[in-house]
Amino acid sequence: MATQTPSRTSQAGRRAAIAERHLRVDRWWLSPAITVVALLAFVVYATWRAFANADYYAAPYVSPFYSPCLADNCEEMRGGANWALFGDWWGLSPALIFLGLPLGFRLTCYYYRKAYYRSFWASPPACAVAEPHSSYSGERRFPLILNNSHRYFFYASAAIALILTWDAVLGFRDEDYSWGHAGLGTLIQLVNIALVWAYTLSCHSCRHIMGGRLKSFSTHPVRYRMWTFVSRLNGRHMALAWASLTSLALTDLYVYLLATDVFSDPRLF
Repeated sequence: MATQTPSRTSQAGRRAAIAERHLRVDRWWLSPAITVVALLAFVVYATWRAFANADYYAAPYVSPFYSPCLADNCEEMRGGANWALFGDWWGLSPALIFLGLPLGFRLTCYYYRKAYYRSFWASPPACAVAEPHSSYSGERRFPLILNNSHRYFFYASAAIALILTWDAVLGFRDEDYSWGHAGLGTLIQLVNIALVWAYTLSCHSCRHIMGGRLKSFSTHPVRYRMWTFVSRLNGRHMALAWASLTSLALTDLYVYLLATDVFSDPRLF
């Protein structure tokens, strides 16, 4: 009886011994490469602006990177969140006081974890593409264990969003701080805060807060409606993450251009 050629798949039922790292023929590397470029661009820009300690206020607009401004060396922002609670001992840029709160919220965000895991760490870089790492410890060790603090960063970011909302309301003033004004900067701040709130509320932790640990939605109709609304936003969490990140940078850039007298704020009414 003729012997059969040994199969490439072991009798133990393990996967086929494929020599190639993957069998994909599409440009699977393009998405993680774009993510690396986009995130690095924001990090470089935000770092430059956070350490600049200048040109972050153009009446009546304040950069979202510098609000709330709670140091004695803050620029004068009449009517805004400018209380010198940190006194004159804080000699660095006031943007660094609360920078870690929204930064921590995005770093521990479920979508951003996927984004930088795949792009920066190649863990894995794409579906059906093996990762180069030989071991994986999960999120049980430092520093990835810090991702478990995402819910607490959510609370802090919601507080920051409330302050940015007040900044957007103050955008309806003119240079003399009289109400009844609306410029292009007012519109930009309104769009920015809308995207910031949409991203914040679409957070998975927010969705769990609204509907988690409920045995029956019928006995909690209000929470059910809130959970339903947040769930719709949650389905667009990735798009809102990028849109809000872009709007934060563009809002800061607009304030910077006004503060450096590149152009004047066009008035809408």
